[in-house]
Amino acid sequence: MSARLTIALDAMGGDHAPDMVVGGADKARERCPDVRFLFFGDEQRIAPLLDQRPELKRIATIHHTPDWISNDAKPAVALRTGRKSSMRLAINAVSSGEAQCVVSAGNTGALMAMAKIVLKTLPGIDRPAIASVFPTQRGESIMLDLGANVECDTRNLVEFAVMGSVFARTVLGLMEPTVGLLNIGAEEVKGHESLRTAAAQLRETPLPGKFYGFIEGNDIAAGTVDVIVTDGFTGNVALKTAEGTAKLYAEFLRRTFESSLLAKIGYILARSAFKKLKQRADPRRYNGAMFLGLQGVCVKSHGGTDALGFANAICVAADLVVQGFNEKIKAELAHVGNTPVPDSSKAAAV
Repeated sequence: MSARLTIALDAMGGDHAPDMVVGGADKARERCPDVRFLFFGDEQRIAPLLDQRPELKRIATIHHTPDWISNDAKPAVALRTGRKSSMRLAINAVSSGEAQCVVSAGNTGALMAMAKIVLKTLPGIDRPAIASVFPTQRGESIMLDLGANVECDTRNLVEFAVMGSVFARTVLGLMEPTVGLLNIGAEEVKGHESLRTAAAQLRETPLPGKFYGFIEGNDIAAGTVDVIVTDGFTGNVALKTAEGTAKLYAEFLRRTFESSLLAKIGYILARSAFKKLKQRADPRRYNGAMFLGLQGVCVKSHGGTDALGFANAICVAADLVVQGFNEKIKAELAHVGNTPVPDSSKAAAV
């Protein structure tokens, strides 16, 4: 980075805030040296944590607010009553130009609602989408939407495909990413009308990549495509299913290696291999869901993550800014033309 990047942090968002937020910022500082942080939250709780980290304190500013958004707050209530909350003020900092991006581990619905109201959507984007990186057999894939829009029409799905392709090129470094629509089958007649219409349009759309066609759930982990496009309801279910399955198999392994003396010896002999497996599948490595389609960079960290996971979310936000992600989305949308497609199934976002 040639100039110092300012990152706004919702210091009170997350299950282990503000300790996790401050600790994550300290780890991110080591990986991204040309940054400074704006912490929004309770100064009496944040200041002592910064005092323990003098290097971080030198590049940190605290904006005190006694208010923050609870995890169970409804988005509409958060919008109405959270104008002075740590989350809202952190987002405001991006809108005013005081910061270039915002990271929060707080309430997802409230964060999306506030970010959409304050930052607005990019020209040509109807709705923003939540996107995240998935580990696969072939490497990594990007999947969106993961919960911002319960139901999507054709236009939304096409926009998600464009944004996902730009992300794959910008962040994953793929020159010609492949794009697939998540469906209940690969045949062209499968799926609801909006999905089939989106597929037809994507076949004719000059994407920054290549449209593969329909994919199924088992294609996600296989890495069949680089960009997985779906509505927020299906995407969120897929995400939670993947997380639950990973935890299930981790528990199966633990019980297996504790089942007998020989099993314990086997674990000791294979410990280095299992360490590599643990690192490869560590969800903290993939922490940091992006809100794509906003006029500003906003990244959502998992609420239950630790300092390492939050640091990864911060670095994701920094990368999006440095790589000029939003400008590239604008350019691709202008190239595509982004012609709206009428669809009777259009529904509201949550």
